[in-house]
Amino acid sequence: VSDVTLFIGYVNRFLDYLVSECGLAKNTVDSYRLDLTQFVLYLDERKIGTLEAITPDTILMFMARERNRGRHINSVARSLVAVRMLFRFLWAEGIVKENVTSALDAPKLAKYLPEVMTEGEVQALLATPDASTARGARARAVLELLYATGARVSEVCAMRLDALHLDLGYVRCFGKGSKERVVPVGREAARAIEDYLATARGEFLRGRESPYLFPSGRGHLSRSGVWSLVRESCLKAGIARRVSPHTLRHSFATHLL
Repeated sequence: VSDVTLFIGYVNRFLDYLVSECGLAKNTVDSYRLDLTQFVLYLDERKIGTLEAITPDTILMFMARERNRGRHINSVARSLVAVRMLFRFLWAEGIVKENVTSALDAPKLAKYLPEVMTEGEVQALLATPDASTARGARARAVLELLYATGARVSEVCAMRLDALHLDLGYVRCFGKGSKERVVPVGREAARAIEDYLATARGEFLRGRESPYLFPSGRGHLSRSGVWSLVRESCLKAGIARRVSPHTLRHSFATHLL
């Protein structure tokens, strides 16, 4: 068995643990997989063939190389988190006698204030879709739901019909790690969703059945589809700056406060 295959075997055991025991979201596990794959490739380049040969300096030099490759400091910090979690797992499983990452500190992260829209901009955005068309009714329902709940774009895309309780004024969202939370929905958003269900959803079903609120030919509306929807609506509303679905999440929180 080659050194690379051996290391990848350890990484796969760790990733399986994150999924089965920790219930981490697929996107998070995929990010750790990419980071740890780069770490394994670095070990192979350095001809490091055993876990015992890895030292704190090995990991620091890996981080320095990643930074020199042009990766953002936050991405390098995430790589360190992945490596530290891997070694903590290996130590807990008795595969290594010492956790060589225990004394390593994460690099200082760059901090940014999130982009937030004004209330006027949000109102202009929500008023843009033409609800007399199927695409417009869906766009209005998606935008209203994003802003009313502060939900992540992935949560809105994958929302199911049985998660709607509009008569009681709430929806159920399933977030990272499949964690469920109950979120209030205002009257305007509820009305937009009800109008979409009554007039437009059937056009996207095309004779099929679907459990999703926003069905598509591939299952449900995609993240890229929502990004395009938001971008198109911003252009129509005359909002020049960059706005993403996540901007609506931050705007919801700020306006709520």
